Amino acid sequence: MGKEGLVIVGGVAAGLAAAMEARRHAPDLPVNVFERTGDISYGACGLPYVVAGLIPSPDSLVLHTPEYFRERHSIEVKLNCEAVELLPSKSVLRVRDGEGEREVGYDSLVLATGAAAVCPPLPGRDLEGVFVLRHMRDGRRMLRYFEEARPRTAVVVGAGYIGLEMAEAFRARGLNTTLVEASDRVMGALGGRARDAVADELRAGVVEVLFGERVSAFEGRGTRVERVLTESGRALAADVVSIGVGVRPEVALAVAAGIEVGESGAVRTDERQRTSAPGVYAAGDCCEVLNKVSGRRVWHPLGQPAVRQGWVAGANAAGRDSSPEARYAGVVGTNAVKVFGLEVARTGLSLEEALEAGFEALEVESESHTRAGYYPGGSKILTRVVADARGRLLGAQLVGREGVAQRVNVFAAALHAGLKVDEVERFDLAYAPPFAPTIDPIIRAAHEARKKG
Repeated sequence: MGKEGLVIVGGVAAGLAAAMEARRHAPDLPVNVFERTGDISYGACGLPYVVAGLIPSPDSLVLHTPEYFRERHSIEVKLNCEAVELLPSKSVLRVRDGEGEREVGYDSLVLATGAAAVCPPLPGRDLEGVFVLRHMRDGRRMLRYFEEARPRTAVVVGAGYIGLEMAEAFRARGLNTTLVEASDRVMGALGGRARDAVADELRAGVVEVLFGERVSAFEGRGTRVERVLTESGRALAADVVSIGVGVRPEVALAVAAGIEVGESGAVRTDERQRTSAPGVYAAGDCCEVLNKVSGRRVWHPLGQPAVRQGWVAGANAAGRDSSPEARYAGVVGTNAVKVFGLEVARTGLSLEEALEAGFEALEVESESHTRAGYYPGGSKILTRVVADARGRLLGAQLVGREGVAQRVNVFAAALHAGLKVDEVERFDLAYAPPFAPTIDPIIRAAHEARKKG
């Protein structure tokens, strides 16, 4: 058995980013990617929009085919090939495909095994029509089910990002939709007026929203789901169910190989994406990252960080360990989601997260116009800024009908730079009546936070 150069386990965002970056640094390096499903190089974040009908088919989410990587970049991608055992002491990976099991040697290896959606072990979870939407195959199954079952009622379990998007997707299909959330928040940490704004927007879109309700079981007639039961005794009609209560890192392969995992349960890596095993790197949703605000190692499963981690892992796995740019700086925790006509975004720490991390933190809420008051078409934007007692910016949450994603990125950049709110208040931001008032909501929010601090 000869060595295979660089071996990558996982063929979506982080894995293929690692493969392409390794090829850029080492044109002659053998690169082999093993993907256990039949799909690679796709944007899983677009699946709710496929369900909604906004995007015509799952195939529209595919960026590149295996042939593209093979013919254009000499990267071998093997589909339906599962990694079953990793032996770092021997630099060997055991894989299984339709022809059986075999061993593959490697010089370096990147784990990009991603994350799996959590499906609570509730009675009836195996009924037809109960879905956890994570991979392309899940999207195809759901679309086939729509064609066959012609559902009219839907229940979404969980008010995280995927839950909010699926609620809108089901309404776009004309389904009577109920969203059930066990906590009193949306997106994990959004509370107060921001949460209320999201809930109001869902209800305006004719989605029934139930906070503080826990699902206890799924019931059906025959093999298909028919209703969702809650612990309080509700019975919610449901011809189709989307479960979006969270994801967990896929680390079984790493754990069995003796690779260290962190407190979050994800693979622990350093700034060069190296794991505790020599020659083994990790990138994407399976590994921890540094949160630059709290200084803690956290699990932050999102596509953009996954790609950037893949670049770093690929460069280092290809022998660029001495390169100063081949380091991953960490995240500040930036997310955004669209809920009907509302834009919702957050970056950094919420007040609760800041207090839990040991900061003497405060939160200041402000509301201002997105455009000059006299210019038509504007609306208001709600901004919540979190800062510590010395004025350091710790986080921000924004809710509005326009300009939210762009403005949260300004706060994210400030967090990466470790700025104080008074420094943000002095930013020279663009002004024109169609885009912002003379005092932008960012400046207004920083000003209010400085005054309270």
